Amino acid sequence: MSVKQSDFKNAIFDAGLPVPNGLCNPDGAPAQKRFSVYRNNVAVSLSEALEVTFPVVRTLVGDEFFKAMAGVFLRQHAPSSPVLMRYGAQMPAFLDSFEPVAHLGYLPDVARIELALTRSYHAADTMPIDPQVLQSIAPDDLLLARLHLAPSVHLIRSNWPAASLYHANSTPNATPPVMQAEDVLITRPEYDPAVTALPAGGGAFVAALLIGTPLGEALKTASAASDDFDFTTVLGLLLAGGALIKVEEHQKG
Repeated sequence: MSVKQSDFKNAIFDAGLPVPNGLCNPDGAPAQKRFSVYRNNVAVSLSEALEVTFPVVRTLVGDEFFKAMAGVFLRQHAPSSPVLMRYGAQMPAFLDSFEPVAHLGYLPDVARIELALTRSYHAADTMPIDPQVLQSIAPDDLLLARLHLAPSVHLIRSNWPAASLYHANSTPNATPPVMQAEDVLITRPEYDPAVTALPAGGGAFVAALLIGTPLGEALKTASAASDDFDFTTVLGLLLAGGALIKVEEHQKG
């Protein structure tokens, strides 16, 4: 008797299910012990993958709690890819509704940062623009241009000090977080992604660029979001992070 793939998968992720029909030892008896070992190995491998992707979340909740939480997560979310580095995409949404961490409102956004770091690290390589390109375009024309960002760039808009919490739990001597909202920019200036808390209005500006808004309109959006928006500072962060890869000038009709 052959084993149904769906039965095998369901039994792997639900320890309460019996050995799938057709999975037997050489003597014909159900392969309970062998299957239990395999099921445990799968759970350990997936838990370890989550620990690699979410080390700061693990630090915030503690090792023992993280292992237990990972066990709950992996039984609800089977891998959709054989590439383990992609496992855990549903973790932020899982944390949003996981009652035992409801009092840690910032935790899902910290997980979003860590997930974005993984995606940024594996994003396609691109060549950042030379800053001189911006200076070579007439101001009025530049306002109509679209600034394209690298695929390694991510933005997390948080109601919590997510970037500060990330640094406080991953960087020695980091500044203690102040409990306030932060817009978080992920860039990859060279080989390793970086986490930066954007200044006021920066999140609105980057969000506008990410959807292809012309520079002039993006500036208006940012200024509407905050009277303290400083274009020079945010542009400097984008350039330093290698985030700007193309300036698409408006085609005059």
